[in-house]
Amino acid sequence: MSDRYALLIGVDYYFPNRLPDGGYYPSLGGCVRDVRHVEAHLRDRLGIADDHLLTLRISNTGGAQPPEPPEQWPTYANMVAKFQQLTNMAQPDDQVYIHYSGHGGRAATIYAPLKGESGLDETLVPTDIGNPESRYLRDVEMYSLLKAMVDKGLAVTMVLDSCHSGGATRGVGKAAARGIASIDTTPRPTDSLVASAAELLAAWQSTGGTTRAMKPASGWLLEPQGYTLLAACRANESAYEYPFNGSESNGALTYWMLDTLREADATISYKMLHDRILAKVHGQFEQQTPMLQGEGNRAVFGSALIPPVYTVLVLQVDLAGRRVQLGAGEVHGLVPGVQFALYPAGVTDFSRPENRWALVEVRLVDAVDSWAEIIEQHGQGPLEAGAQAVLQQATNVRLQRGVGVAIEDPARRGQVENAIAAGGKGFIAVAQTGERVDFQVALSDNRETFELWDAAGVALPNLRPALAVADPGSAARVVARLIHLAKYRNVQDLAVADKAAPQKLRVELVGVPADAGEAPIFRPGDKVTLQITNLLSPNAADLSDPSRILNITVLDLASDWSIQQIYPSQAGAFEPVQPGASLPLELDAYLPDGYTESTDIVKVFATRATTQFRWLELPALDQPDTRSKTRGLITDPLEQMLAQITGGQAPTRAIRVTNAPGDAGWTVGQVEVRVKT
Repeated sequence: MSDRYALLIGVDYYFPNRLPDGGYYPSLGGCVRDVRHVEAHLRDRLGIADDHLLTLRISNTGGAQPPEPPEQWPTYANMVAKFQQLTNMAQPDDQVYIHYSGHGGRAATIYAPLKGESGLDETLVPTDIGNPESRYLRDVEMYSLLKAMVDKGLAVTMVLDSCHSGGATRGVGKAAARGIASIDTTPRPTDSLVASAAELLAAWQSTGGTTRAMKPASGWLLEPQGYTLLAACRANESAYEYPFNGSESNGALTYWMLDTLREADATISYKMLHDRILAKVHGQFEQQTPMLQGEGNRAVFGSALIPPVYTVLVLQVDLAGRRVQLGAGEVHGLVPGVQFALYPAGVTDFSRPENRWALVEVRLVDAVDSWAEIIEQHGQGPLEAGAQAVLQQATNVRLQRGVGVAIEDPARRGQVENAIAAGGKGFIAVAQTGERVDFQVALSDNRETFELWDAAGVALPNLRPALAVADPGSAARVVARLIHLAKYRNVQDLAVADKAAPQKLRVELVGVPADAGEAPIFRPGDKVTLQITNLLSPNAADLSDPSRILNITVLDLASDWSIQQIYPSQAGAFEPVQPGASLPLELDAYLPDGYTESTDIVKVFATRATTQFRWLELPALDQPDTRSKTRGLITDPLEQMLAQITGGQAPTRAIRVTNAPGDAGWTVGQVEVRVKT
């Protein structure tokens, strides 16, 4: 029987010594919190023992010294020692999970025979890197450390919530980049605690690797086999941390990874996990693209022994107040609005509706526990402390997006804020202090036109034409664009972690060159084959079993901010795909007029019911909406949600469709198609 081990590294505090170019690695605020939440997940959901959890962390408390003792600091020597300790502890076939949250960096290579005199090393940045005698943990060393694990027969997963290009953030979005733009040229020690120079070079060259500048993906691993890498962004992008719940910062990759895993069955694959993370991160940070490399079809954490259902202990039952206290809280990642089904103690089959006693929704979250309101009651028998709470699969769509106005001129700022308040239609609202910012309104450098940024201050692409500040109706047009962008993001974020059949759907681009990486670039006119596969097995007793037939609908979320159903075309609503069958769709790569590059999101919906998705369509930005506003009575919960996502006015700030384990009737897959002249 295989065992599980983990190494968690969180670096918030960086010694503020200057690098040669005058820059430095600023301290962060969410990295230690990231690894604490991951640690809670590993303990509570996977049962990893304390002596199998290795941690290095250093907190940024604002003082001159961190609270942790030096032996806990993520220095170069400590990180190498922990990697080697992990390798020695684990035995063949064991599962090994590694999570790093902190700065990623780039430095002049110390491996010129491999990368050339002008080559770069990608690095994990230790806490004391400001000291010129300190060493980075470099990619060549990382590869050797991971190769030792794979050669021993360990199943390795590595999550890097860091970046390698970095850059400053702008405006009021409260995002922080986990990296800096400069390349460190500080002369540093070249000896390695991992292996000799000859051994490091031999390991790297054994993969056929040369310069990392030629790798199209995250840039970390060479032809990964035997392990899986989930990286926060591409090698030329930034990874951000942000206060997603309005107060405490988390890394975007870590936040959405845990958010997905809380609502997914334990057999969700890394590919499915990555798809949802990609959609959620891109919904807020246009210039951050999480990358998956390695064995994407492997189940997350790689073990069939992981318990399939996450149960939380009911600590108290207050029937008079219609509430219960749950033994899970902020440290477990709970937030208000999360729903649980309650079952009496001793129940083991959570798929049978008759076993369920009630449905509750979390209202108040403390550090290690929470209070939830009873919103539905099914059972008649007594419910007592010691009962079980099962997290419900749900799809959450935030219909309302927060807008920060990053304009110094009080008159101009007030003009925009008043326009948002008057015309936001429920889809946008001015973000108040401490609230989440999704979009920002700013002025161009010459202060003559409005700009729209994401939370990190990166200008959103393809917003044409520019809106002149002096035009009387420009503020209203800014609001109209923000509403359109909010609706687009609502569709982009739409995802579900399907507990009933986590491996029912595969969506992929086929015929792509093997060396094209995770994000191949096509030229206008290229043929792109999108292959959609129903992974369910046929029912030998009933080949027409409707529960195994997937109804497929394909939407294109285009770079001009339009959304169009591209399959089926014309009046068709969906195309049935039999179990075990594939649907190949040949698409033409194209660029809208005036564009030199674009990235389209091709989103595939698979349902058991005959759901209509055309309500999600949107015209290109600034174009009139010609969709019919007349619809009949809708009773299906999924279609009720779809009808609100891009509707004329959002009735609520967020909507939620909840399915009990075993009841999910739909799922989503997607790919990105990049086109460049």
